[in-house]
Amino acid sequence: MAAAKAKKKAKVKAKKAPAKKKSPPKKKVLKKAAAPKKKAAVPKRAPKAAPRAAPRPKPAEPPLRGPAPGEVRVGVVTHYYGHLMVAAVKLEVALAVGQTIRILGHTSDFRQRVDSMQIEHAAVQEAIGGDEIGLKVTQHAREHDVVYRVPA
Repeated sequence: MAAAKAKKKAKVKAKKAPAKKKSPPKKKVLKKAAAPKKKAAVPKRAPKAAPRAAPRPKPAEPPLRGPAPGEVRVGVVTHYYGHLMVAAVKLEVALAVGQTIRILGHTSDFRQRVDSMQIEHAAVQEAIGGDEIGLKVTQHAREHDVVYRVPA
């Protein structure tokens, strides 16, 4: 008999959410009618001008950056020590104190006389190809700048 008298479970009613306040109505924006487009005025043709003067000559081309005739490639700057103003140069041919050199690079181009040259912190008067020297320079040199010997 217990099976015959099955109790029905009471259904749970869902609670209603509280009523939301209505937001004020949005204002309607009226679009203005587009103004009619004006036609572009056709410019009047100017009377034929007098023939032009001779064309202007082109400005002279800047000198090409590179070794001047007679300059010999001596080596390449491998490092620059700014606080000492010394360039480390890997020599390809011999160089001696008293010779004039030109250091040419992307942003540098200057000439100077070789006053001081060192190998392993020892002053030398002459260095041969293959030596790595320290060279006192007058201006800023950059890595990969090329060193040329200027003829006397």
